[in-house]
Amino acid sequence: MIDKTSPMPLYFQIEEAIKQKIDKGEWESETMIPSEREFAENYEVSRMTVRQAINNLVNDGYLTRQKGKGTFVSAKKIEQKLLGLTSFTEDMKSRGLRPASRLISFQKTTAENRVAKALEIKEDQIIYEIKRVRLANDIPMAFETTYVPSDLLELNESHIKQGSLYSEVENAGFVIDYATQSLEASISREAESEILEITKGAAVLLIKRQTYLTTGRPLELVQSVYRGDRYKFMIDMKR
Repeated sequence: MIDKTSPMPLYFQIEEAIKQKIDKGEWESETMIPSEREFAENYEVSRMTVRQAINNLVNDGYLTRQKGKGTFVSAKKIEQKLLGLTSFTEDMKSRGLRPASRLISFQKTTAENRVAKALEIKEDQIIYEIKRVRLANDIPMAFETTYVPSDLLELNESHIKQGSLYSEVENAGFVIDYATQSLEASISREAESEILEITKGAAVLLIKRQTYLTTGRPLELVQSVYRGDRYKFMIDMKR
């Protein structure tokens, strides 16, 4: 219950009460919460106060609104530590999730200037362009575009559909050394929203990765759009 004599704002007390239910597991992921009217009657406050509490929790990622349905506890986000170089497939398996990919397109094309620079090849050199949706337990997590020099190794559509690109590279005798990666916040565009099954303008993470072999040669340039409501990155820091 809330304390109306407390100097703590009522909406904040309601927020904390809802957070407790979520954190203790009383309300599980994707469970619909009571309506604003029910909260208002239960706590004997105005619906405006309840609405402010719920809006804050939606903004903080605890709750999700579904148009025409109601407000739900947000699905738990997958955490990925920014340590070590792993593929999406390896990362999902390590969390006990079932990884999968849905191939959108696989083609040979010519490298435009920005891609050629990243792969350290000549502009207009032939490369593989691979567009995939990455899934965990059948839920779309990321839309990924990968560029690989075609003279490095032979790839075909069945290889990409069957498993991890990194496995194919290592099976071909190459050793993957390191990668540089950048992350930035953005909002989803229409095409990405449709593929990832999110609303247009939803929060996403844009991730760019350049991966290198032990020979020093670039293996790939990957540009990914990750769902902000399903994924978060963690980093351990020491002073």
